[in-house]
Formats: sequence, C-alpha cells, structure tokens
Amino acid sequence: MREDHAMGHAVLAFDGEDEGAPARRQAARERHLQVLAAWAGDGRLAFGTPLLAPDGRAMGSLMILGAPGEDALRAYLAEEPFNQEGVWQRVETFPFRIASLPYRPLPQPGAPIAPGRTHTVILARDGTDAEAPQRRLAVREQHMARVKPMAADGTLAIGGAILDAPGGRMLGSVAVIARDTDAGARDWMAEDPYVTGQVWQQVTLWGTRFAPLPWQPLPGAA
Repeated sequence: MREDHAMGHAVLAFDGEDEGAPARRQAARERHLQVLAAWAGDGRLAFGTPLLAPDGRAMGSLMILGAPGEDALRAYLAEEPFNQEGVWQRVETFPFRIASLPYRPLPQPGAPIAPGRTHTVILARDGTDAEAPQRRLAVREQHMARVKPMAADGTLAIGGAILDAPGGRMLGSVAVIARDTDAGARDWMAEDPYVTGQVWQQVTLWGTRFAPLPWQPLPGAA
C-alpha cells in the first residue's frame, strides 16, 4: 500500500442478536470472502477481521479501507454482502489513518486458519474534555516508540488513529495485537503511554483471528 493510501475509513459492524443471525452470516460468508479478496488484492481493503464473542462466535467485523474518500466507503458498503443481506445490523464508520510502522505481512492465501482466537481488537476512545488533544500530543512520540518494535515482531498487527474528519483531529485508536485473552490485552495496554498518560478513556476489546487473503503491505511495512 502506498503511503498516500494510509488514510481511509474504518467500518465497525455488528451482527444481529436474534436467533437467525448465525445462519445469515454463514449463508453470506463465501460471497463476503470473495468481496474481501477482490478489495484486498488491489489494496482498497487494508485489513479485515471478525469480532469474536467470548464463546468464539462471530458477532461482527472490523474493516479498514486502504482506498481514501467517501466514494470508496460507499462502494465497499454497497458491495459487501454482510451489509446488503442483513448480517450486519449496526454499522459505524469513521475516518481512520493507519500508522506507518514496520508491520509483518498479514496471512496470505493458503495459510492455515487458526481454530480459535489468536488476537485482540482494541477500540480505544480518547477523553472528550478540552485537555484531551494535548494529553495525546504530549505522549504520542513515546507511544509510537513503544509500538514500532512491536509491529516489527508481530505483536501489533495493525494500528492507527480514529479521526473526527479526513485529515482531522485524532479522537481515539484501533490496535490489533497478538494477545489471545482480554487479560493479556489489558496487560499489554497497561504500560502504554496512552494509558499511563490518560489519553485512552474508554476501551472495548474483542477477540479475533485472521483470514488468509491477498493482503497488500501495510504503510511502513518492508
């Protein structure tokens, strides 16, 4: 992925909670993977992964677009079977900038799919008080220095900033880390400057595992 494509949108989507929700997901899954393969293959989709409930059931998805602009977001949602066929019942989108770091390659076609949770998705929102932007700025360099070697060793699969508008102010973060329990993820977060510096004020965790797709290199990857 080119550096100018580090800016895009993130899609945070949740399945229904009714009895038929798992069947709807299963019925649309192959078409969903076909769309993801096409978008990943040309770099329009930088990353995508399911959100897993504590019992291992898929309860939603995180998708991070590599293609910038509202048109790309609308095109993806129009093609996505999970969005069009009622799998996703609640969808949140926000401008997102992928941090440029020396990430390891994501799993490619032919790689095995783990039977259970391998990673944790972290959604961390900053405070909404007037001092919140300054708190983030004060420790941002320390945070980036901490996560750079973690991207290189595979601990951090992808990370970046939630924005209030394309190119705008940072409101929070998304990180996907190689921790297979919530407790392990919270231990990882506990030493981060965004936690010790009181930047992240509201944190939500989901388990996940990766699907092997023709992912393009993330910004900063070798």
